[in-house]
Amino acid sequence: MEIHRDCMEDLLRWKESTGRKPLIIQGARQIGKTWIMQKFGQLYYDYVAYFNFDASQELCREFENTKSPSRLVGILGLYTDQPVLPGKTLLIFDEIQQSNKALNSLKYFCEEAPEYHVMAAGSLLGVSLSSGDSFPVGKVEFLQMYPLSFREFLRMENPKMYEFMEGLSSLDSLPEIVMGQVSESFRRYAVCGGMPAAVAALCEGQGLDAVEKIQRDILQSYSLDFSKHAPAVDIPRIAAVWSSIPSQLAKENRKFVYKMVKDGARAREYESALLWLQHAGLIYRVFCAEKPGLPLSAYKDMSAFKVYLNDVGLLRSLASLPAKVYTVENPLYAEFRGAMAENMVLQALVKAYGSEPCYWVSSGMAEVDFLLQREDEVYPIEVKSGLNVNGKSLGVYMKKYAPKLALRYSMRNLKMDGSLLNIPLFMVDWTDKLLRLM
Repeated sequence: MEIHRDCMEDLLRWKESTGRKPLIIQGARQIGKTWIMQKFGQLYYDYVAYFNFDASQELCREFENTKSPSRLVGILGLYTDQPVLPGKTLLIFDEIQQSNKALNSLKYFCEEAPEYHVMAAGSLLGVSLSSGDSFPVGKVEFLQMYPLSFREFLRMENPKMYEFMEGLSSLDSLPEIVMGQVSESFRRYAVCGGMPAAVAALCEGQGLDAVEKIQRDILQSYSLDFSKHAPAVDIPRIAAVWSSIPSQLAKENRKFVYKMVKDGARAREYESALLWLQHAGLIYRVFCAEKPGLPLSAYKDMSAFKVYLNDVGLLRSLASLPAKVYTVENPLYAEFRGAMAENMVLQALVKAYGSEPCYWVSSGMAEVDFLLQREDEVYPIEVKSGLNVNGKSLGVYMKKYAPKLALRYSMRNLKMDGSLLNIPLFMVDWTDKLLRLM
C-alpha cells in the first residue's frame, strides 16, 4: 500500500528552488525517509542514483580520498547503473552518518557543483550532527520528517471525511456522521500509530497481530541502536530511561523522576542518555515554563520536564497495552489513556510548529498540559481523552493570565465557548487552520 506523505510537497519546493542546496532529511528510524527519497526521485527525475553508506565501507573510503565533486561524480558513476547527470539525476546518500567525509562533501557539492541535486538521510543522523564533526555549516538545507500524522492517515483511510475536514471554513459544530466516522479512524490510528509499516498492515487488513509484531520489531531495532551506536558508558542508562517512559507517564503529573529510572539516579548521570534519545528522534522533552512570556523558551525550567515518545503506537507497544482498550471500556486504563491522548496531541503540535511546547504548573495546585507559542501569542492547552472535561487547572491559568484564547482537546464537538475553543482530539492536525478561522 502506497501512502501519500505531506513532505512530498516540501521536497518539490526544494527541487524547484533557485537557491537549492543539498538537502538533509532528519528523523527517527522506520518513519519512511528512504522510501520518500526514492519515490520522489522516481516521480520527478529521469534517474535515481542511490548510495547506502552503511552497506559499503568501500564507498565510504572513496570519500576519504577526494573532496572534489567532479571526481566524486565520476566515482559514484561506477557504483550505479544509472547515469549521473546534472538536474536529471537525483543523488541519494542514505545512512550518511556512517561517513563524516561524505557528510562534509555536501559543502563542496553546494559550492562547486550546485547543478547536481543531492539528498541525504540517516537513521541516526541527528546523533551524528550533534557532535558537530565535519558538518557543512550553512551549505545544506534541512527537512525534519515525522511519523505519519492522523491527517495523512485519514486521507488514505477515509478520503471523503478527509476532504470534508480540509474544506472547513467556520468553527461550526461538526455533523454527527463526521464525529462518528472520524472518531473511529482516530481510534484505529491510536492503535497503529504513525510508523508507515504498521499503518500499511492495519489498512491492508493484515490484523492487529501483524501490526503489533511490526511495532515490537521497531522497538527492538531501537534497542539494538542503543548498544551499537551509543557511547558504551551511556548504553545501560539509555535503555533504563527508555524502559521507564511508560511508568513515568502513568503518574498523574507525568513529570520525569530520575529515581523511577534507578534508585539513587541523579540528573547529571542521565542527561547524556536523554540527549541521545532526543537526537535520535525517539523522544520529546516538554519543559515546565515559569510563566507564559515571550519567547516561551526563555522561561523554561530546565530541571522539570516530561518525556513522551515520538509515536503513540510505539508508546502503546512499549507499555504492553492491548489494542482492545480502544474498543472496550476499561476503568484500569483511565489514567494511562490521558497520557496517550497527550502524546498524540504533542506529536501533532511538534510537526505543525517545529518544536516542543512547554507545560505550566502553579504551586502544585494546578497544571496546564501544554503552552503553545504561535507567533506573538501563547495558548494554554488542556487535553482530555474523553467527553468528561471537568477540571480546574485551565480555569486557574485563565484567571491568572487572562489569555485571549485557550484550547481544549477532547472527544466533544468543535465549539467556541467565550475564550475557550474546544477541539475534537482528532482535529489536532487542523489546529492552525482553526486558529486562522478565528
